[in-house]
Amino acid sequence: MRTILFLIRKEFLQIFRDRMIGKAIFAVPLVQMLILVPAVTFEIREVKLCIIDMDMTSESRKLIGQLEGSTFFRVSHSTFSENEARNLLDKNRYDLILRIPGGFGRDIGNRNPAAIHASINAINATTAQLSWAYLNGVIHDYNLNIIADNPGSIATAGIIPRTEITNRFWYNENLVYSHYMLPGILAILVTAIGFLLAGLNLVKEKEAGTIEQINVTPIRKHQFITGKMVPFIIIGLFDLALGLALGKLVFRIPFEGSIGLFFLCAAIFMISVLGIALFISNFSSSQQQFMFVAYFFMMILILMSGIFTPFESMPSWAIKFNMANPMAYLIRINRMIMLKGSGFRDIYRDIASLAVLAVIFTAFAVRRYRKTA
Repeated sequence: MRTILFLIRKEFLQIFRDRMIGKAIFAVPLVQMLILVPAVTFEIREVKLCIIDMDMTSESRKLIGQLEGSTFFRVSHSTFSENEARNLLDKNRYDLILRIPGGFGRDIGNRNPAAIHASINAINATTAQLSWAYLNGVIHDYNLNIIADNPGSIATAGIIPRTEITNRFWYNENLVYSHYMLPGILAILVTAIGFLLAGLNLVKEKEAGTIEQINVTPIRKHQFITGKMVPFIIIGLFDLALGLALGKLVFRIPFEGSIGLFFLCAAIFMISVLGIALFISNFSSSQQQFMFVAYFFMMILILMSGIFTPFESMPSWAIKFNMANPMAYLIRINRMIMLKGSGFRDIYRDIASLAVLAVIFTAFAVRRYRKTA
């Protein structure tokens, strides 16, 4: 134990001698929290809309007015030429073209089904789906207004009154997207600190030749790996606390669960990530080699972790892959603790899986390390 404590002290001295690393430890949480959380969002605040109104009646103008009154649409162009509208859509000037055919108002007045046509720019599938959902919401409200303005038409047309559904969103009642993203950004934060800095620290010692002084001592492999891990676990948890404080102060992120359980899970995750980083660094002879391999692994772990897309909607092979992805577990744990207030009984399977990965990856790092004089 005394040997490990000396190694940890040595690592801290070595880390803070490098001014760049010292600055990165404090700068990375600030940059990631203040930039990524508000910037990384799938929310659509403005759908650019082009109108082709071939009807020019009061009914079509009411529909256009309702679209203009929506917070999601900006009607910035009107035309009678379908070719002009299609050219504007091809040039990415607009997201949606809404064509109101002639006879639209007449059909509504005669209580017949009225049709409109929407052409949506679907280069970005997520934007297209949300635009379609927003448009459907506006059309639904427009139909309700027609019924309200013509109460006698309900009985005449044989429309049966429908059951009204009242809904409530649990755990994120106002659907604030930053509340969903911030737990995932915190996972990326500790991954960047642990994965990159720990691996680069070991490879840097190889390049400088100072690691040979340790290799000729009777220090055992597990002591050496432990001495490398502990400082970065402490630094990672410190950055996590800093990021969490920024999220609370700047973005008003809720925290419903146990802070102790939250940091315990983060510590287990840090062990698994550091195991991967030190395992890779054992194969790398230069910092450039390590950065290239680390970037490859980090991109896969982040993009498949479920931070952007729901875990359940992934293909079956991706779900199986994520069984070995520690980030997938931590992001799920963070969201459940922070937003739902989940306790140990609710997430014990994810914690157990994360602990198994931590043991496996650390064992790989210890086994792969070779002491060569």
